[in-house]
Amino acid sequence: MGPRTITTSRRMASNRIFLYGCFAATSIAILVLCVLMISIAVEGWSSVSWRFLDSFASRKAAQAGIKAPLMGSIWVCAICGLVAIPMGIGTAIYLEEFAKRSRVKRLIQLNISNLSGVPSIVYGILALAAFVRCFGLNTGDAPWSLGNPESLLFIQFPCGPSVLAGGLTLALVILPIMIIASQEAFRSVPQSLRQGALALGSTPWQVVWRVSLPAALPTIMTGSILAMSRAVGEAAPLLVIGGFLLVFQTPTNLMSDFTVLPLQIFNWAGRPQADFHKLAAAAIIVQLIALLVFNSIAIIIRQKLQRPLQS
Repeated sequence: MGPRTITTSRRMASNRIFLYGCFAATSIAILVLCVLMISIAVEGWSSVSWRFLDSFASRKAAQAGIKAPLMGSIWVCAICGLVAIPMGIGTAIYLEEFAKRSRVKRLIQLNISNLSGVPSIVYGILALAAFVRCFGLNTGDAPWSLGNPESLLFIQFPCGPSVLAGGLTLALVILPIMIIASQEAFRSVPQSLRQGALALGSTPWQVVWRVSLPAALPTIMTGSILAMSRAVGEAAPLLVIGGFLLVFQTPTNLMSDFTVLPLQIFNWAGRPQADFHKLAAAAIIVQLIALLVFNSIAIIIRQKLQRPLQS
């Protein structure tokens, strides 16, 4: 047996050990996740009912429900998606399709990469100063307002702990993720498609709108799913901006008080009574079901957008 054969056998043995280690780590993670899911289902499934979905929070566990936090989550995540997704795609289009290589671009790219790893509570502190207090620009007793207080689009500054502030806070959290995911999607588009479109006389914007963006859209949708999935489960930044733990009404406009499912789960899980722990488990089940439904719809949309590109 020569030296080369010994080296090859050692490499094969190292590969097998690494493969078994990865398999063991994955199996342990899946096992722990299954145990958690089963324990949550056993504890909380009996509390899931229409009354639970259609009732407001209460100090009595038998009468408590998640109507306010469920609607608050829908409002906050809708605002978050409407702000972060177009802004993230637009930023990626500029950086990948139009911006020239320079120190400024490298600096922007470095900061975006760093921001994607910042803890979400830091964004909560930033949002507290920027959105809730508006940097203290208005020192008077009455806030600046725009629109009719009865209108859906009523806005006032400072925003306070409102639905709008919550949605913008989560938009800050997922914006770096959206930008990076969108950039990777545009980088995956073959350069030959762009060159062919330019050779046929298309303008740079027509190349982006009709070639690069349609080809990158399925991957962008995947990044959007991951980003919004993170936003749905965030609680720390909303606690920092003053999100309420107990709300007895659903939002009616952008300035309404709100709570979300993670905050309600945090509230119930911290109580000593076992009945509230069952309610927390039931709320987790509802949030997981809502998340799975949202992800399924997004995946279906992605597949429909992807078919014409594959034919």
